[in-house]
Formats: sequence, structure tokens, C-alpha cells
Amino acid sequence: MRKCRELAYGWSPRIFRGLQVLFMMTLSIGGSMVAIAGPPFEPAGDAEILAYVPTGATHTGLAQRAQAAARLDVALPLAQFYISQARSTGDLRFLGYAQALLIPWTRPPSAEPQALVLMATVLQSRHEFRAALEDLDIALRARPEDPQAWLTRATVLRVLGRYADAEQSCQHLSGADAVAVLCLQGIRAVSGQLDSAYGVTRAISPQALTNTTRAWRYSQLGEMAEALGDDSTASHWFSECLELTPDDMYTRATYADLLLRQGHPAEVLRLLSGYQSMEPMLLRVAIAQGQMGAPGLAKSRAALEEAFELEERRGEAVHRREQARFLLDVLNQPEEALRVALINWQVQREPDDALVLLRAARTAGRAATASAAAQFVRAHHLQDARLTPYLPGAT
Repeated sequence: MRKCRELAYGWSPRIFRGLQVLFMMTLSIGGSMVAIAGPPFEPAGDAEILAYVPTGATHTGLAQRAQAAARLDVALPLAQFYISQARSTGDLRFLGYAQALLIPWTRPPSAEPQALVLMATVLQSRHEFRAALEDLDIALRARPEDPQAWLTRATVLRVLGRYADAEQSCQHLSGADAVAVLCLQGIRAVSGQLDSAYGVTRAISPQALTNTTRAWRYSQLGEMAEALGDDSTASHWFSECLELTPDDMYTRATYADLLLRQGHPAEVLRLLSGYQSMEPMLLRVAIAQGQMGAPGLAKSRAALEEAFELEERRGEAVHRREQARFLLDVLNQPEEALRVALINWQVQREPDDALVLLRAARTAGRAATASAAAQFVRAHHLQDARLTPYLPGAT
């Protein structure tokens, strides 16, 4: 396992998945992620190196790096690669590499829309949601039909709990049939239309979908089934997703949460074996170790404590949800977990954010403290079997 200071920071796979789906969709419909005047860059020969990227730890010399940054047709695919590596490894260094490549192309007055969309992905990974939306809005003013920008915008708005705005963004994806439906039904599933959203998503034929879009459908079906209280079916959908895309960290973590809630810690350890260097995964490993009384718990707990302390010193609050869960489920400190969960709720408002806040408040004996989350659930008619036991009036 890596030392704590090398653990992942800024892990927000819901957005990474949206970016990956649209990137693959753009290629599949014959479009191009970069529309540039002028011929594509052609290296002088096979021996010419632009960048060493296998580990993300080193680059070539300054001349080659400058060459990559100076050509949009090189900078954008390379930034996309770095973002994909961040998604699959959880390593923040890749996001830094992407940002360095994108900065020259996002400066006014000649900011490139494609670069702004990728920069928005980097910004949201640090929970700089307002800045991400600003970049997306600028990009969409220049390219109002950009599906990648609309899907990324919809996903950021969903994380913020702005469902009506997110749905409007999804509706701009009408030219991308399956992606548009998945985007829209994903929003409707958390805003009062869970049953119909589940039915519509199940009705999408997987045959004509790319593997990436098919995996997204499976993952979304798993989330919906779990929200409906059908854990066995949810497990099936999550397994189908991971068969297609083993490095879908969002689904792997979500499936681990289901197994933890069911009391299957050994299965969690098998599911997450090899992924412990990613902070959200290590959290779930630690919870599973605690449920089993496993000897590795002390090491996992120490690594997570150091990681959260480092975030605090850096002024980074990108893992507040995970920190609250760590305090609640590993350290058994419900009051402190409640404090962190309340801070997290001010930043993002997904069902999982509501869940950790409601659980911490109930465990701390201060259920009324989570009234904002309970009101949010009622206002949006959010149906989720995981939340029900912790809402006011539940026994």
C-alpha cells in the first residue's frame, strides 16, 4: 500500500463517468473531441517522445512538454488521458498534469470550449463546483450543442441537488439517444419518479450500446434497484457493470456499500482487493475490517487518519463525506461525524450525503440537527430505502 501522503485526493467518479461516456460517444458517432483549424500534429518520427505517461510520475524534458502544451490537438487528448488515469487510479497528480496542459487554452479572450469542459472536470474533482459551472457556461455559449459540456453540467448540478436545472441540461442531449435517456432518468430517479425511471432504464436495449454506456446503464439500474429496496437485483446489476468495466470505481464503491450494509465484510475485502491506495476504497476496507475484527484495521485506520489530517492542513475539503463516515463507522465518534457531515451538506447533496448526515445525527442523539437533509428529501420526493429508517417518524 502507498503511504498516506500518496493516497487519492479529489476522487469524484460520478463526473468522470459522464466524461468517459461522452468521450466514447463522440468518437463512436464520428465526431471529434477537438475541432481545430489546421492539420493534426505529426511527430518527426517514431522515436520522437512527447510525454512519458505510464505511471504519471515523470515527464520528458521541457521542450517536449512545451510542444505538447502548445498544440491543442496534442494537449486535449493528453489532458483527457490524464483525467482518465485520475479516474482509474484516484491519483490527484494526474489532475495536476491535466490542469497544467489546459491552463493556456482556458484563458480569455480566446479560451477553447473543449479545454474549458475538461478544466471543469478537474475543478469539480476538487469540489470547486461554482468555478466548474462557470467554465461550462462559457464553453456552452461558444458551442451550445456540445453534448460533453451538457452532460458534465447535468452531473455537477445533480451533485449539488439542483435537479430541475440538471434535467434541463440532460434535455440538451436529445441527439444522443441512450445517453440522453440515461442522463434524464438518472435525475428523475432521485426527484420523485424512481419507479418510472427504473422501468424506462430497464427498457433500454443494451445491444446497440458501447461497453461504456452499457456499463453506465447497469450501474444506474443497480442504484435504482437499491433505492427501491431490492438489494439482490441491485447486486446483479452492479456485478454486470463491473464485468464490463472493472475499473469503474464509482460502481465498485457503491457495490461495497451495499455489501457492508448487508453485513458481508469478507466480500467487500475481496471486491476492493488491490484498490486500497484510493482513499474512498480504503475507508470501505476499514469498515469491513472493523465488522470482521480483522488485524489490518489499525493500519487502515492510521492511514486514513493521516490522510484526513493532511487534507485539513492543506485546506482541502474534498472528502468530507468519507471523513464523516470514517468518524462514524470506524472511530465511533458520532458527534464529530455529525459536525463534518453538516459541513459536507453545505457543499454537495447527493443521497449518500443525506444518508451519512441522517445516520450521524441519529447516532449522536441529535436527529433534529439533520432537519435540512430531511427537508431536502421531502421537497424532492426522494425515494431511497436506505434513507427511510433515519427520516423523522421512522421507528
